[in-house]
Amino acid sequence: MTTTPTAQRSNHTSRRPQAGPPLLAPVLALAVLTAAYVVVDRSTPRPGASGLEVLNYAQEHTASVKLGAFLLFAAAVPLALTAAVLYRRLRALGITAPGSAITLVGGVLAANALALSAMFGWSSSRLSADAGPALARALADLSFLAGGPAYAVMFALLLAGVSVPSLLAGLLPRAVSWAGLVLAAAGMLSTLALVVDGFAYFLPVVRFGGLIWLVISAALLPRTRPSRRQ
Repeated sequence: MTTTPTAQRSNHTSRRPQAGPPLLAPVLALAVLTAAYVVVDRSTPRPGASGLEVLNYAQEHTASVKLGAFLLFAAAVPLALTAAVLYRRLRALGITAPGSAITLVGGVLAANALALSAMFGWSSSRLSADAGPALARALADLSFLAGGPAYAVMFALLLAGVSVPSLLAGLLPRAVSWAGLVLAAAGMLSTLALVVDGFAYFLPVVRFGGLIWLVISAALLPRTRPSRRQ
């Protein structure tokens, strides 16, 4: 029984590795939205501010608080897409270890953390004139916890999920892979900010350093992996 050219092309197509859509597009969208959020959010009271300061800011800057919440919520979308594309890319590159699944889980949970932080921030913009400072402080704390320690830990899972198989399989330069592992460790250490204020300095390191690392990795991560025979 002979195989027709059409069937041969069909079999060849079915065996062709599918690396997924371009990875750099959602990563750059995440970077742009994050930068825009930082610009809008630059004057927001810090976690150590009193409830009265948070309440006054929310009532006097309602538009900027809502805009910041929108940008943060919007950033969650390309982050989830990035996690999905990274998962598919690693699988196409032959990574069957748990690293690819850890990447997907970490990215999706980090996106959820951003969305929750945005929701709490948006809710604070709707505080009425008779709202108490305690409620304003509670909403600010919930927004900080979701967008700070929770995001950092989940994003660290994404970083580690990409860095470990990339280091073992040589998918990225070793310096880039090790940098991702260092950032992942910083993300895990940032959870100690819940009990020791000094560890809060790891939060911006993970958010912005990890974002820069993600852009570099998206540009360098190959779409195909040479066979051992080659």
